[in-house]
Amino acid sequence: MVRKEKLSFIGRIIEWLLYMFFYALVFFTVSNMFDSFYIDVNNAGIYSFLAVIIIYILNKTIKPILFFLTIPITGITLGLFYPCINLFILKITDWILGSHFKLENIFIAFFIAVLISLMNTLMDNIIIKPIIRRFKKSE
Repeated sequence: MVRKEKLSFIGRIIEWLLYMFFYALVFFTVSNMFDSFYIDVNNAGIYSFLAVIIIYILNKTIKPILFFLTIPITGITLGLFYPCINLFILKITDWILGSHFKLENIFIAFFIAVLISLMNTLMDNIIIKPIIRRFKKSE
């Protein structure tokens, strides 16, 4: 039987901050790759971090509802509609942050949503999880 190690409250906060920091780094990197994806140059790090927190909250609240409502469309398209849900979450973040965050071209935004998902998965598996495993062992 495999024993799953639990993190303390402080450990969970550090884990969450680690995820948010690296996801904000991915977000900032992708924003510099495309002209139609804009994060305010003044305090870009803060707005990247704020956008990631907003996306995190939307992913925990609205995304499950959207996924449930679009199961038939996602099934018919064999899962190709799922990135559209991520695109919708990005557009809501665009609306919330106003002039500090802009997604101008819908087709590029679709590609950006897919790219951010892939980069977050790579970042999670290559950097974040090994750090968390090391932190769990030391705790």
